[in-house]
Amino acid sequence: MKIKSKKLEITIISILAVCGVFIVAGLYFYQVAVVPGHKSFINNNTRLVKTDPLYKEKKWYQDVHKQKWTMKSADDNLKLDANYIPASDSKKTVIILHGFMNNKDTMGTYAAMFHRLGYNALMPDARGHGQSEGNYIGYGWREKVDVRKWARKVVKKDGPQSKIVIFGVSMGGATTMMTSGLKMPKQVKAYVEDCGYTNVKDEIEHEAQALYHFPAFPRFPLVEVLSGITRIRAGYFLKDGSSINQVAKNKRPMLFIHGAKDTFVPTKMVYQNYKAAAGPKELWVVPGAKHARSFATHPVEYQKKINDFLSKYV
Repeated sequence: MKIKSKKLEITIISILAVCGVFIVAGLYFYQVAVVPGHKSFINNNTRLVKTDPLYKEKKWYQDVHKQKWTMKSADDNLKLDANYIPASDSKKTVIILHGFMNNKDTMGTYAAMFHRLGYNALMPDARGHGQSEGNYIGYGWREKVDVRKWARKVVKKDGPQSKIVIFGVSMGGATTMMTSGLKMPKQVKAYVEDCGYTNVKDEIEHEAQALYHFPAFPRFPLVEVLSGITRIRAGYFLKDGSSINQVAKNKRPMLFIHGAKDTFVPTKMVYQNYKAAAGPKELWVVPGAKHARSFATHPVEYQKKINDFLSKYV
């Protein structure tokens, strides 16, 4: 009996030790994945280089006058910051959503493009990014209600004749898709998403494999532990943040764009998102483009694709 009791005690201690290791690892990866801060694998360089295919757009954004808009988040009472760039006598506005640990200023090239197309540009900093308050990254799931509130702010400014497009890249693309599943103001006419993921859990698991080379074990239990910590600290499980589920609720037009050589958010994800979308939709898989590089890879065609799509609905 003593031997069996000792074995049971060792087994229990071993299980608790393994659980402890996963909890510690989960807390570490929560800092990496969900707590805002510098991430070595993210490039948010906005320097002007004349050889850049989008040099003119970046220069325009650097020089153009920007109005400062602020509001409180739809929950948590966080102060959110945005830039607003008006176009002459236009009732058309695009809300431009940036990617993971980027900020509104990294989206200046897109503001320039939409401005050429006659749109006012509203460029928010997401929670925990840029000049907006927040101590977690919501991956689009928590931010979607903020985007709806920004849209209502545009309608309040420009009146019921407003025409709004929501556009985003990477995490901003996922935020665009997640927002589309909400009950939105009727002035929101269309969505354009560029390289957004299917859901937060899928993307985290992909990065765990791509960046850290985790095999199925310990990746599976570790991501589950991270999800639980995220629920406690940031208010959502990773699987909650589903672009697929949200676009299935949306009846408004959506253009899906994704680089054919995207390995950060795998290209295969766009096919799943596109298939799930319930409203009028178009898909453009951009030849030769890596993650969030579709505009830079094919700048003329990128603008034309977006303009041709939106001209049908806005």
